[in-house]
Amino acid sequence: MLGYECFKATDERKLDTESCVRVVMRNRNLGLEQYRFLLQTMVNSGLGEETYGPRSVLAGREETPTLKDAHEEMDEIMFETLDRLFLKTGVSPSDIDILVVDVSLFSPAPSLTARIVNRYKMRGNIKTFSLSGMGCSASMVAVDLVQQLFKSYKNAFAVVVSSETIGPHWYCGKEKSMMLSNCLFRSGGCSVLLTNKSCLKHRALMKLSHSVRTNIGSNDEAYGCCIQIEDNQGYNGFLLTRDLTKAAAKAFTMNLKLLVPKILPIQELVRFAIISVYKNNKKTATPTTESSSSSKTSLNLKTGIDHFCIHPGGRAVVDGLGKSLGLTEYDLEPARMALHRFGNTSAGGLWYVLGYMEAKKRLKKGDKILMISLGAGFMCNNCVWEVMKDLENGNVWEECLDRYPVSRMNLMNPYAVKYSWINDECLNFVRMDFSNLILSSTS
Repeated sequence: MLGYECFKATDERKLDTESCVRVVMRNRNLGLEQYRFLLQTMVNSGLGEETYGPRSVLAGREETPTLKDAHEEMDEIMFETLDRLFLKTGVSPSDIDILVVDVSLFSPAPSLTARIVNRYKMRGNIKTFSLSGMGCSASMVAVDLVQQLFKSYKNAFAVVVSSETIGPHWYCGKEKSMMLSNCLFRSGGCSVLLTNKSCLKHRALMKLSHSVRTNIGSNDEAYGCCIQIEDNQGYNGFLLTRDLTKAAAKAFTMNLKLLVPKILPIQELVRFAIISVYKNNKKTATPTTESSSSSKTSLNLKTGIDHFCIHPGGRAVVDGLGKSLGLTEYDLEPARMALHRFGNTSAGGLWYVLGYMEAKKRLKKGDKILMISLGAGFMCNNCVWEVMKDLENGNVWEECLDRYPVSRMNLMNPYAVKYSWINDECLNFVRMDFSNLILSSTS
């Protein structure tokens, strides 16, 4: 990896408390129960006041998005990050041999890769790939694709662009499981420059050591737990079901079974095997007694990994992975802060987490970084990077880094301060007199 650039929108695109409330209140399909659910979800989301929304939604056009809106949203993210990437690395667009764009919910014709080729007047023999439908884990799919292509194309440059269209897919219905995406997903994306030119090894930020992809889409529950559908009223949206956590756990476990032997030292694997056999034998010998042998035996991933780059999909995702892997608050800080500052930016989210680590000068030569991503399919795609030199470059975090990390107590969403519950029947809007509007819309 020679460089990566994350997108940062302008200040007028920020979705603060008041902006979010205005968007929510425009949806006349909602009743009191839906308003309560939305506000409670926003309170618990882990998002702060400075995440970015699409222009079409901020302008009040979420129910009538156009193809132009989608293209403008993508153009701004793709071209701004690519411009900065080419400028920062000194690599010309005409030097690119492979171009991969992953945007799950927007697949126009001509493709987004063709749009980039046209903008930068890239070579006629460039190999382009447009990936769609794979959700938050698509960026790792794109990186793995480049790794496989590098086996055939020597001394090549590759660019991966990871993002998502939020505006045209804003859900305007009232199904709770489909409203979750509006509370979590925000505008963002990243462009990454990769190469297999050995002569540029001294310029590399990181080297891809391992990549493992797992897809459990053959399981019906896993396939349908994270899916784009149309509700009974005809509104398109993204459905997140209760089966998602079970699917994520299964895919993640299967992935680790393949990845762990590649990344952990033999001493840790032997230790784990011996303790597991001992506890299983002890449990078999005394099956009716409750003892410490029933406690969970886990591998210590920190014996082979220095940093954990977890997809900032939501507070529950970060908490769940942290608990299952036995990670500390220090380990989870980059993911929590990326979620707080930028929200869930889908496939681009991992790169904001990585950017936080770099901005905080955590990444030193020789460190190993485990990137963990989960996405529709259902898929778990993980990879390990090795840091090639001490990293402390300025990036998208530069202007706000002095405000981070935010303490766990202050991670409480601002909605919790501005809104409170009177009882099970009513909502009290603090500082805003929306009570009459809510009552009239639910009568």
